[in-house]
Amino acid sequence: MYMDWTYVVLVLPAVLLSMIASASVKSTFKKYSRRMSARGLTAAQVAERVIRAAGLSTSVSTVAGELTDHYDPTADTVRLSESVYASRSIAAIGVACHEVGHAIQHAESYVPIRIRSAIIPVTNFGSKLATPLIIGGLLLSSVSYYFTYVAYAGLACFALCAIFQLVTLPVEFNASRRAVRCMDEMDILTEDELRGAKKVLSAAAMTYVAALAVTIMQLLRFFILISGSRRRD
Repeated sequence: MYMDWTYVVLVLPAVLLSMIASASVKSTFKKYSRRMSARGLTAAQVAERVIRAAGLSTSVSTVAGELTDHYDPTADTVRLSESVYASRSIAAIGVACHEVGHAIQHAESYVPIRIRSAIIPVTNFGSKLATPLIIGGLLLSSVSYYFTYVAYAGLACFALCAIFQLVTLPVEFNASRRAVRCMDEMDILTEDELRGAKKVLSAAAMTYVAALAVTIMQLLRFFILISGSRRRD
């Protein structure tokens, strides 16, 4: 029975890390979703306050789903999930302020978010080609070693995903720092509540770190497989 050691040694640990990070953010969010803010403001009201304080004209609306909160730059709208929008919990307020942080980043032309926005079309194109090129190149490498170059082309496309995720890290961490600063300076949460919101945002940030780890390990795995295929030829 064939055992793919590259997956077991490289990718599987990163996948487990990603699963742990995902479980952590869900449990942390659930914990602080049960703790209501003493100020009595909903996440939507807080988002609107922070937006006004930043001098933006960004709107706030709801979006279906769970943990689907995001900032939509095309509509200049902070979209909060239904469970967050009307909630007065520490977790919901932290998430809302984080998304407003993204709106402020766009308004200030924050360099990492400009880079991320610029490479999205290329990344989307590359992600669609990566796996077919790698698999096709590996399968056909037994016919001719020239097909390994096809696999390497797929590897380059896959690397674009890693670059995108790498650029995403400072964007997400910066948005969280902006959120914490706003909640503190505007006295939106008490000191104890703010610590809870920080834990929610930190747990969410770890999911991006874990996702990058999975992609990098998969990238290394593909490189080893392609290189091994070429040496056999």
